[in-house]
Amino acid sequence: MTEAVKPEASRSGTAPSGASTSEAEFQPYIPAERNDVAEFTPKAVGIGVIFGIIFGAATVYLALKAGLTVSASIPIAVLAISLLKKLGGSTILENNVVQTIGSAGESIAAGVVFTLPGFLFLSTDSKGASFFEYWTIFTLALLGGVLGTLMMVPLRRSLIVKEHANLPYPEGTACASVLIAGEKGGDLAKIAFQGVGFAFVYALLQKIVKLIAETPALVTEQKNKYFPSATLNADITPEYLGVGYIVGPKIAGVLVAGGVLAWLGIIPLLASVVPADTIAGQLVKLGYLQSLTTAGGRGGWDPVTHTFRDTASAIYFAYVRQIGAGAVAAGGFITLLKTLPTIVTAFKESLASFKDGATAAAMKRTERDLPITFVLFGSVGLILTMAALPFLPGSMLGRLLLGVLIVVFGFFFVTVASRIVGIIGSSSNPISGMTIATLMATCLIFIGIGWTGDVYQPMALCVGGMVCIAAANAGATSQDLKTGYLVGATPRAQQIGLMIGAVAAAVVIGLTMKLLDTPTAELRAQGVEHMIGTAAFPAPQGTLMATLIKGLLSFNLDWQFVLVGVFLSITMELCGVKSLSFAVGAYLPLSTTAPIFVGGAIKGLSDYVAARKGEHVEESELGPGNLFSTGLVAGGALAGVVVAILSVNEGLNAAIGKLSVEHALINTVGVGGFHLIGVTAFAIMGFVLYRISRRPASAQG
Repeated sequence: MTEAVKPEASRSGTAPSGASTSEAEFQPYIPAERNDVAEFTPKAVGIGVIFGIIFGAATVYLALKAGLTVSASIPIAVLAISLLKKLGGSTILENNVVQTIGSAGESIAAGVVFTLPGFLFLSTDSKGASFFEYWTIFTLALLGGVLGTLMMVPLRRSLIVKEHANLPYPEGTACASVLIAGEKGGDLAKIAFQGVGFAFVYALLQKIVKLIAETPALVTEQKNKYFPSATLNADITPEYLGVGYIVGPKIAGVLVAGGVLAWLGIIPLLASVVPADTIAGQLVKLGYLQSLTTAGGRGGWDPVTHTFRDTASAIYFAYVRQIGAGAVAAGGFITLLKTLPTIVTAFKESLASFKDGATAAAMKRTERDLPITFVLFGSVGLILTMAALPFLPGSMLGRLLLGVLIVVFGFFFVTVASRIVGIIGSSSNPISGMTIATLMATCLIFIGIGWTGDVYQPMALCVGGMVCIAAANAGATSQDLKTGYLVGATPRAQQIGLMIGAVAAAVVIGLTMKLLDTPTAELRAQGVEHMIGTAAFPAPQGTLMATLIKGLLSFNLDWQFVLVGVFLSITMELCGVKSLSFAVGAYLPLSTTAPIFVGGAIKGLSDYVAARKGEHVEESELGPGNLFSTGLVAGGALAGVVVAILSVNEGLNAAIGKLSVEHALINTVGVGGFHLIGVTAFAIMGFVLYRISRRPASAQG
């Protein structure tokens, strides 16, 4: 058993309220003078890589399904404390290495999923889909992740150390609290494991046994005189419930508000005034339907009767997705404009930090960074690697320009992302706005040099994708470095660990995306070539990026629909509502945002009851509700990945099909009864979450 490390009694991980926190005064949990504490050990590195693979795969699944991610640092820290205890014990610095390496998988996966599926949605002539291959995804994920880590090396002293009193980095501080609490004792992982187990069993009953309906729905008929094709449905999964609880009632409410407007407002309105043939013609234009004389496509077009099997879905893909894309684009730009003062300040300070990093003498263990030459040569190596790889889009000279643009934009937005997440946290990192700005700037440069053909669309997406990955990883890296600063870690060890985590994440992210994108034999027979872009994995941000690139480079954007979305976001901002969350809700299916809202409502109810009883309302990251919710997210997402793996194999898929009781239940209680069973199971899960959230803090262990 490794002996617990105890700090000196006079030392503190945080400065007194109102006190200055200069480098000379601050003392971490493990003093800089302690060089005898195990840190970068094979055990810690190995477990960190495993967690990075698991959470990277889970994040790919969740982001493709809902367009959302949840920070992995805290749950990984909780699980690391528990697991390493079983393996003979560990030090707080070893636990920190585990969460540092593991969290890289989640952040890089988010950046990849939000952009690279856009290859599938570029114009046919661009051959964008041909670049959605494993080695392309792996390369862009790896280089983008490494870029985000490299650029944070010279920024650490400027943003983490010198701005310690001004930039709290909320997730990093919370994660340090978890590690310190684990060092002092307690069983923090118990509730999180309960959530994982509950979610995994629920998901298996839903996805394999099919005892629980996946998407109960109430839909009015198209011929309804007063409210045609209005839709109220929900993907009643544990991961959505957990996400909703974590983000809270306010964000969940704004998200579902966009879906309510789209599915209970815009779609019924368009269903009343737009003829079915016009809708079908729009689907043909967008590539969702082969021709007006061909049956099928989005919504199930019938050329004989000139009707849709699902009019609401047809209108959603024909019009609402473009409106939502305009809203998300405007929301991203508005968010970026609101943070412009921060961007300018951060950019100036980042230039100064290069000089500081080149001359600073890292004598103490807690001041040892990777050398600045490593950053410079690494950046040059990235540019040359981009130019040398023939499976990336463009000629060698074109890829060389891409590499330069990626490093320039990457440096700028890594700085921006780090400062922003230092104030508002990684979960609110507006990487979509930064990516949109990158794509706009890249496309303007392309237009300026005459690169306006379809062939340049994948090249623009490469720049936007890698900058998005770098900005996402920089946000998470900043939180990790803040955690390390508080607990007394060695920065060099964390930076090397982040590089290792980037490699592990890149390997599994590409495999997971290709796996989830593989249709079953039944779907292949229906002409479905890619699962990404379907209702199963809508990939909203990737579609948005492709839409912007196509519209900018070909001057053929449906501006009338996009502008409606733009003014929706402007309206929300004028009402004092954060437009980006509303816009994402308008873009996503209501089936995604409705269960998230339920989770947020449970959080709101729990807080309301606590306030009525005079209890402390603001639940910490270590609260029982949050811990159980992170378990729900991890368990549900992991079960989804497992089921996807099993479904790809036709033999296993057939065996799984025999376990299903769906048809027997429908024959017994009807479709309505089957949906009611699902709603009841979801309500039970919500009740369990509420009861656990009401446990007193002392019940955690």
